[in-house]
Amino acid sequence: MALSLGLGGVLTAGAAALGVSFAATTPAPPAQPNMNCTLKVPADPLTAKGLATPYVLSATNAAQGACHEANANQSAFVQATVVDPATGAVSVYNPLVVDKGTKPAAAPVVPVLPAGAVVGIWFGFNGNVLTMAGQTAAGRCVGGTPGGQPFGQFAYCNAPAFFTAANAADKAGKLKIPALGTAKDGKPCPTTRDYGVVDQDQSDNVTSEYLATAKGTTAQKTKKNSAALSGGMKKMQPTALLNGSDNLLLDNFIDPALGCTPWTAPDLADPGSNVTSLALNELQAAKFQAAPIALVPLSDPMVQESGKQNPAKVNLYRAGVDQPPLGAAANGDSAAYCAGMATAGARRIALDRQFTSAAASPQAGQNLFDFLSQRYTASLTSLGCQQPAPTPTGKPSPSTSGKPTANPSPSMSGKPTANPNPSMSGKPTANPNPSMSGKPTAVPTVSTKPTVPPTTSAMPTTTPTSQFPPCCNAGQ
Repeated sequence: MALSLGLGGVLTAGAAALGVSFAATTPAPPAQPNMNCTLKVPADPLTAKGLATPYVLSATNAAQGACHEANANQSAFVQATVVDPATGAVSVYNPLVVDKGTKPAAAPVVPVLPAGAVVGIWFGFNGNVLTMAGQTAAGRCVGGTPGGQPFGQFAYCNAPAFFTAANAADKAGKLKIPALGTAKDGKPCPTTRDYGVVDQDQSDNVTSEYLATAKGTTAQKTKKNSAALSGGMKKMQPTALLNGSDNLLLDNFIDPALGCTPWTAPDLADPGSNVTSLALNELQAAKFQAAPIALVPLSDPMVQESGKQNPAKVNLYRAGVDQPPLGAAANGDSAAYCAGMATAGARRIALDRQFTSAAASPQAGQNLFDFLSQRYTASLTSLGCQQPAPTPTGKPSPSTSGKPTANPSPSMSGKPTANPNPSMSGKPTANPNPSMSGKPTAVPTVSTKPTVPPTTSAMPTTTPTSQFPPCCNAGQ
């Protein structure tokens, strides 16, 4: 499908991450929720005070309806990772997002930052297009091509400086990036650059988690807030808000299924707790992912302008996730990316079936193998890889070359059709229904990705709620 940017352009819906967020929509969303929202960056965003100042969510175009953080289809997420260049210590802090004109359900914790700390901030969105506003210059924020189209659901502030400092600390032996470890399949544990993990728009969105009250207000996800907002009563426990994210899929689903442990760091908002982050995943992937290495290709819908390849935009995106710019060794070739998914990706998914077929997935009632298989096939479709797509059996179809097609058929291109197949959506739409929202239903449907494949959304890992089925509560 193609979704209007509201900025005179078009964003292929495949650029969006899976709009599955198993959060309650309180208050109830309008019949046609506004999927394009704006996030206002506070003053001094890279400081402790700025991090503790809530980001404000509002409608990019008020005529399209309001935006509400507690609405699963519109939730925006912010995640900061901090490195101390002197010691190499890293930590994570998830700034809060609130609705315009509202206050937090609990005041955000003011983090204690080491002297000389370098802060990077990343953003994710469960809608279609997130526009950055406010103090973006102060935060050195990038949300897309200057004067052009935004990435879609993704943006970052000061990320290149963070990665420069972190990589220097690693080179100096101060930052200890943990080894990947060995998965149950005998291979290195996967990363966000493993062809068995990536989809059409890799390394997008974040692993932040918030709490939402029945009144629609939000708070940081901490032990203190969980207890205070529930009043000690199970039936009043706040709802968990999560971001549809490649990173969350890896950390909360794939890693546990394969006996792997994601890299975590201290949560500056919740003393005694360690959490994951996009930045930690990318640092680990950059250091340890062995060939073939998946890097953002020119065909990624998030880095295109009006459906056309844009090398400058690719480099902007790559800089935000610690990937090398386009060059001889990492030229973003679309055919090579297709081939990597059709060979190495298919083999890894097939190899791990013995473990993932018995594991829970972001889609309630569906096992992880089926989720990854359908996501994989839909990703090849969205990227324009030659069809029919191979299935993850370890033996790609003889008719599949892995090369993008010049003119894929309408039903396989990921572009809008007269009657899009709900089983290929998995993302919030203007008029969501149970079979397309990605939320648990009596008979779970196939989820793939925002308008094409799913990047994913994970279930809460520590905050149980009656909204979730027993299979997907604590421990996933």
